[in-house]
Amino acid sequence: MPQTVLPENTLSLLTKTQLVKLRLKAIRAGVWFRALPRIDRVLVDLTIRVTSSIRSATLAKNILAVTRKLEGLLESSLLRAFRGFAIQLAQKLSLIAQKWGNTSAKRWASDVSFVNFLAVMHINEPKTFKM
Repeated sequence: MPQTVLPENTLSLLTKTQLVKLRLKAIRAGVWFRALPRIDRVLVDLTIRVTSSIRSATLAKNILAVTRKLEGLLESSLLRAFRGFAIQLAQKLSLIAQKWGNTSAKRWASDVSFVNFLAVMHINEPKTFKM
């Protein structure tokens, strides 16, 4: 029987403690019962009860799919603003500054710190000033 080997970093993420932490975080955020199907909840609960580390490639693949789903549901508003608004704004500001002659502005669009700053500024902006 051929054996599927998962990368070592995948197996290290799939421990019982990580699953328990993710489950607790999802319950506290209110997405465990509201947004996760029953079959996914049962899969995670049984995995937590039965094993301390996942060795089966099939189980690991299914648990990874559930954890990705949960991580998407638990994404913070800062990350949503980061992805949606701040990256586009950083690219626009970079182009404008380059047109004005700032040669170092080329790096602004890919600078994570600058994009984070723009996302935080967007979130904290009063609603009266937002378009």
